[in-house]
Amino acid sequence: MLETLKTPGDTSWFVRDRFGMFIHWGTYALAARHEWMKQYEEIPDSKYDTYFKHFDPDLYDPDLWAKAAADAGMKYFVITTKHHEGFCLWDSKLTDYKATNTPYGRDVLRPMVDSFRARNLRTGFYHSIIDWHHPDFIVDDLHPMRNSPDRAKMNEPRDQRKYAEYLHGQVRELLTEFGKVDIAWFDFSYPTKDGWVGKGKEDWQSEKLLKMIRELQPHIILNDRLDLDEGWDIKTPEQFQPTEWVRFNGQPVVWEACQTFSGSWGYHRDEQTWKSVDMLVQMLVDTVSKGGNLLLNVGPTGRGEFDSRALDRLSGMGEWMKRHSRSIYGCTQAPDEFKAPKDCRLTYNPETKRLYIHIFAWPFGQLNVEGLSDRIEYAQLLNDASEIRVVDIPEHQTAMAGDLSKFVTFTLPIPKPDATVPVIEVFLK
Repeated sequence: MLETLKTPGDTSWFVRDRFGMFIHWGTYALAARHEWMKQYEEIPDSKYDTYFKHFDPDLYDPDLWAKAAADAGMKYFVITTKHHEGFCLWDSKLTDYKATNTPYGRDVLRPMVDSFRARNLRTGFYHSIIDWHHPDFIVDDLHPMRNSPDRAKMNEPRDQRKYAEYLHGQVRELLTEFGKVDIAWFDFSYPTKDGWVGKGKEDWQSEKLLKMIRELQPHIILNDRLDLDEGWDIKTPEQFQPTEWVRFNGQPVVWEACQTFSGSWGYHRDEQTWKSVDMLVQMLVDTVSKGGNLLLNVGPTGRGEFDSRALDRLSGMGEWMKRHSRSIYGCTQAPDEFKAPKDCRLTYNPETKRLYIHIFAWPFGQLNVEGLSDRIEYAQLLNDASEIRVVDIPEHQTAMAGDLSKFVTFTLPIPKPDATVPVIEVFLK
């Protein structure tokens, strides 16, 4: 099996659990047109603060969120403690721009953490290292006020070093006031280059920040967005599916694909490119088949609910996971000796020595699989534990199909089983 890069955090549970929930929630949920709308539309604080003054998620019930995640088969969650807009979900002592100062008037992070932990989901904190609200955050070429004629004047009193102190102070709060935190998910660096003014590790004082994080919670899993070549634990490809196990400097690493249900991370009322349950289950399977995790995002509404579209997808994935989760949990990329048939993905559990064949397009009558000769003890459909028999191909078929000596042939029912993605569980000798 592939060897992963040795890093400080404890990823042993992470590569076993495989499936998590991302949650993007902030005052942008009221605008309901993308979490980056402050930047896209170049909205000044004076206008954007309208959403802060009306943030009142009266229907917020974190127990319902945690139940939806657990029922979908998710094993951990990552919540945006602060997104790029700068709004904080907890009662930070370092700012007034927080949930406790809105009409809602309460910390929304602490009860969320409690509810998810009660469902045995591990805790992850996303924290933006960008802050378009903080008075010391230098206006750069990504900032909402990047095209303001007063940009230079706005930057005169600003001190990025003071902002870095604020950033570090808030991270310290999150890692000392909420018990054990399993994941620290920072977002994101964009260093200055080619005349484009951005921010990188010096602006965040990333090495100092990393040292503090490791001192406070040595076990914590850290993502790769602090502009550091070392010290991180996981790579985080976003909004695309890698074609193979993700590598760094030629070596396979622990990785996590972060994906959305639709084209937005925050709640977007009018966005219509929602992925089907079939596509989402296939994305999960495809990710695990390449040794990765899937972190799937929900953007709650301004009233504090998961909307019906998100609940529908979570329910559909939960139905599949109810009967197929053992092809996901504890599984990874199959050994090279096994070859995935057309329109299939393989996952493998090295502890139980079981191979899982996920069939994306149901074939007619038979499935030929390479690399399993003399290796099969027993095979069954995972959804109902019904036997799948291995058969010898009749001579008149082999004459027309070519050399099938490297393959074993499973005989399949003609109708597709009642499963979004049917799975054959192969018990190996």
